[in-house]
Amino acid sequence: MNRVRVSFLSLACASLLTLAACGGEDATPTAGTAPSAVATSTAPAPAPSTADAVDDKQLCEAAKQASDKMKEDLIAAVSSGTEPSPELFKKVLSELQNEVTQTAATGASDSEVVAALEQFGAEAGKAANAADPGTAADNPDFDKAGNSLGTACEAAGGTF
Repeated sequence: MNRVRVSFLSLACASLLTLAACGGEDATPTAGTAPSAVATSTAPAPAPSTADAVDDKQLCEAAKQASDKMKEDLIAAVSSGTEPSPELFKKVLSELQNEVTQTAATGASDSEVVAALEQFGAEAGKAANAADPGTAADNPDFDKAGNSLGTACEAAGGTF
């Protein structure tokens, strides 16, 4: 396995573990499996009214589930003994983008957590659409978006 991929996987897993360490208990899954295709041309769902919006803590729990799934998929790929392909990275990052974007659409439009989810989803989408998604995800903007989401969730009393 080449050094760039190992470095990315190590950083991704470490980042996710660090963000997960900020939280408490694991939440029960509340959403189904997201489609693996990147939704690049679909219009975002209208934001729910503040009264109908999912609270920030629940948004963070849903985002944590999506990132945990990404972590599991990456660890399984590394553990398989074969070098993860760009297609695998594209699939994993696309699923993460879709899940995070769908989660953000259920929150209040003025929420800091929703803004952080949208940014994190956008960075995952950029990486997924790159020629080499594994390398593209290893960038400061993606790390910054993950850290911002972790900070927003911590402030909301949730975990990511």
